[in-house]
Amino acid sequence: MTGHRSLVIRVGIFTFLGLSLLWSGCGEQQAANYKSLKYPKLGDIEVPEVEQVTLANGMRLFLLEDHELPLINLSVRIRTGSLYEPAEKIGLASITGEVMRTGGTATMTGDEMDEELEAIAASVETGIGLNSGSASMSVLKRDLDKGLSILADVLMNPAFREDKIQLAKMQAGSSIARRNDSVGAVAGREFDKLIYGPESVYARHEEYATIGSITRDNLVGFHRKYFGPNNAMLAVWGDFDTKQMKGKIEQAFEKWEKVDVDLPKVPKVRYEFRKTVNVVRKDDVNQSNVYLGHIGGLRSDPDYFALIVMNRILGGGFTGRLFKNVRSREGLAYSVFGGYSANYEYPGEFYVGCQTKSESTVRAIRAMLREVEKMTESEVTDEELALAKDSFLNSFVFNFDTKGEIVSRIMTYEYFGYPADFLQKIKDNVEKVSKEDVLRVARKHLKPGTVQILAVGRPDDFDEPLSTLGPVNEIDITIPAPPQQ
Repeated sequence: MTGHRSLVIRVGIFTFLGLSLLWSGCGEQQAANYKSLKYPKLGDIEVPEVEQVTLANGMRLFLLEDHELPLINLSVRIRTGSLYEPAEKIGLASITGEVMRTGGTATMTGDEMDEELEAIAASVETGIGLNSGSASMSVLKRDLDKGLSILADVLMNPAFREDKIQLAKMQAGSSIARRNDSVGAVAGREFDKLIYGPESVYARHEEYATIGSITRDNLVGFHRKYFGPNNAMLAVWGDFDTKQMKGKIEQAFEKWEKVDVDLPKVPKVRYEFRKTVNVVRKDDVNQSNVYLGHIGGLRSDPDYFALIVMNRILGGGFTGRLFKNVRSREGLAYSVFGGYSANYEYPGEFYVGCQTKSESTVRAIRAMLREVEKMTESEVTDEELALAKDSFLNSFVFNFDTKGEIVSRIMTYEYFGYPADFLQKIKDNVEKVSKEDVLRVARKHLKPGTVQILAVGRPDDFDEPLSTLGPVNEIDITIPAPPQQ
């Protein structure tokens, strides 16, 4: 017992001495201001070369070896999407993408496929989004042949079994029934409709009637129209030999028939800058979700790089002006956010938003608008510019931390017609952005006088009537009832 107590005393003495040295060191470090710290410039990032090849059937391949683990991953992109589905059958694309996998193939049901894949710790998934279809596979190297054959079977020979179609439609109907439960989801959805238009392919959504009109023949026809090797890109990375992998992929898809690729042009966005004030009444909440903004831009815009920096200064997390001024200094929001978004082939949105208590709704709107106005009135500070660029560039390396990110991104750039080194161009150009550039693009692209304002909440509790901001349009979010059978 005495020996134990002696040990405790010795440990206590060493701990005390260690803490004393630590406190002493902290005192010396505190003498230097953190702003005086200097960091070396980021070095160039070496990107491994991705081999590209086009097979005889027209399929584009992107291959990148990675022998660190005995794993192989594969990603497929099909040029299709919900933007090509008829307005009376909204939901057709997503259900097609889902039932391709859940419905199995002519030789194997979806449930049997689940068992086969679980037995080898592999996965095969499919889906269709707004402007592309996708499929993926992850498998151990030793099971590549089995995994690849299942993936190819799903892409080429989906069975579209009726029971899985009905299950997918039932799940879609359940989502429709719940779509007004989340105030945040309502705000985001209705803001999209204000920017793009309620009937736009970029903002429309499923209804009971559109889901109910979808048949198996529609799914078969949608798949037959878009799914073919000459309308597909395939990226693969992992533990393989490139030459052998080319042969395996060619063999797996040799019976895949080409499709007649005659796609219409991507729909244009015709936006008119105008000021509107809109409200969605939600009397069951005691806070407001607010959005305000207008149309955004494209990543191909030469101003995109300066807009990245402007975004960081305006809405860049804890260091952005919105957070520091609207949330922290004025205490007007639980959360506040914003940014000038840019898409690959259709314009994004400029938006600023927050969650605030009902009694501070109009005041929060005015505070956010003021921050947008200030971006267009004077140059940002040297400290803001340096912090915005450093925060972006210091996180830039994480775009290259896996081989999958590298090869998938190059395939994405090819899909949308961007140069393969577009990400590196972003880094180089962000480094060159000046205070003058930020002010120039803010004045050119931000229109605080013609923003569309949307508040979702309980108008009776607002600190001021929304009409003090302009004529108010009340948006009806009632869900249309299912049509009579």
